[in-house]
Amino acid sequence: MDHPARSDLSAGLPSAQVTASGESAADRIAAGGPTEVVVVGVAEEDLGTPEFAALDALSGGVLADLVASGQLKGKGGEALPVRLGKGKPLLVVAGLGKAKDAKGRALGEAAASAARGARAASLSVGMLNGGDKPGLSAGGLAQGCVLGLYEDRRFNSAGQKEESPLVACESVRLLLAAAGGGQQPEVDRAVDLCAGVCQARRLVNGPPNVVDPQFLADQAEAIAAACPGQMKCTILERADCEKLGMGSFLGVSAASNLPPKFIHLVYTGEGDVAPERKLACVGKGLTFDSGGYNLKAGPGSMIELMKFDMGGSAAVLGAARAVSLLKPAGVEVHFIVAACENMVSGNPGALRPGDVLTASNGKTIEVNNTDAEGRLTLADALVYAERQGVRKIVDLATLTGACIIALGDRCAGLFTPSDGLADDLGEAAKTAGEKHWRMPMEEEYWEQMKSPIADMVNTGSRAGGSITAALFLKRYVDTDKVDWAHLDIAGPVWDGKTKSATGYGVATLVEWIVRQASP
Repeated sequence: MDHPARSDLSAGLPSAQVTASGESAADRIAAGGPTEVVVVGVAEEDLGTPEFAALDALSGGVLADLVASGQLKGKGGEALPVRLGKGKPLLVVAGLGKAKDAKGRALGEAAASAARGARAASLSVGMLNGGDKPGLSAGGLAQGCVLGLYEDRRFNSAGQKEESPLVACESVRLLLAAAGGGQQPEVDRAVDLCAGVCQARRLVNGPPNVVDPQFLADQAEAIAAACPGQMKCTILERADCEKLGMGSFLGVSAASNLPPKFIHLVYTGEGDVAPERKLACVGKGLTFDSGGYNLKAGPGSMIELMKFDMGGSAAVLGAARAVSLLKPAGVEVHFIVAACENMVSGNPGALRPGDVLTASNGKTIEVNNTDAEGRLTLADALVYAERQGVRKIVDLATLTGACIIALGDRCAGLFTPSDGLADDLGEAAKTAGEKHWRMPMEEEYWEQMKSPIADMVNTGSRAGGSITAALFLKRYVDTDKVDWAHLDIAGPVWDGKTKSATGYGVATLVEWIVRQASP
């Protein structure tokens, strides 16, 4: 099956132009045509207001009838279409819930869903009484629209035949008359962020016979090429990794016929001024995880979903894409991915239970489970990151099923010995609208990670499995000198209802990086 060019960053991304407009919903309804959808967000408290009465008048009293029949209550999740007559736009009234709880991103996603359903050429979205809804920011509204319009149909035969297979909507107007104007910079920033989130979704959604280590390397090179002078890409081949002593990473990749790729993107920003802060984002890059000789088998093994085991690398590359567009000043960021497959074969050196690997910092690891491979690749990636002279490192990985059991599929696990970095990431995640929970790093659990023949084994018991995994990673960072945090994103990287990637982690990383940058 043909697939988009490996270096085409625009393939699969929404192309609709998003603009902040000073129009009201009434203005847009009057000016719009039959190929347009106008979505108006209505909170529960809005139903008795003069603004709602004016909107009802435009509908010819249909909205009042919907209220009287109990179909329209302003509850979250409501989306009621109203036909306004021939030649007029389709009006959709979207419930927001309580005004204080209304969220711009949720309204944007509801609006995008309506536009997709109608295959509308243009979308306009606004709200009644916007001033009393503090959560309805222009940026959140833009994010909801762009991410809601994203449809990954690259591998659908019908989608491949269409000239523009992913998004029919060509323009999005954010009706912000109540906000007083001046929101276009916030909107543009949100759109740039969404480019990174959609990039991550595209990578995770891609099947493993397309998204392989070389594909990730090609994407990294394309990101750097699109940001000349500010971003540089280096791809370390197997021989380069051997010279650096990356035995842990190379051990995982040894059974695959596809060569590993160690990806290093560096963003330095504009100008000749030396960056004030040096950061690293490290992503787990297993483009397919079979489990190795500890083969994933049976119900619950999720082997059919193991294309998402590179969700950490997708978040890191998505963040790199967004940073290349946002161009924060005064910060140097290293985006690092150790990309490979975890396969089974009779190749000499293929990883077996009982093998001992030596990581690039000299530590030795007795492999007691080949399916705990992500931490082996991250070990060498973390050592490499610290050697770049960075002061803060955040790694993201679909590392443990134990974290899904603990926190479910909406919340990542945060592990760090640094209270300051935990606070910074917490604030970034809150702004980004992504959830994580700080987990304990109980050093007593390390006893179960000791090996009789090497420095450590790579897995402990089932109990506290995500904690022992984090303790393992901690052995590859000098946390007395570098602030380090690990995000186990095994749960929120994938949406089981839509059966697609979420792009989790991009928004938090980007918000964290931008906050570290100079004003």
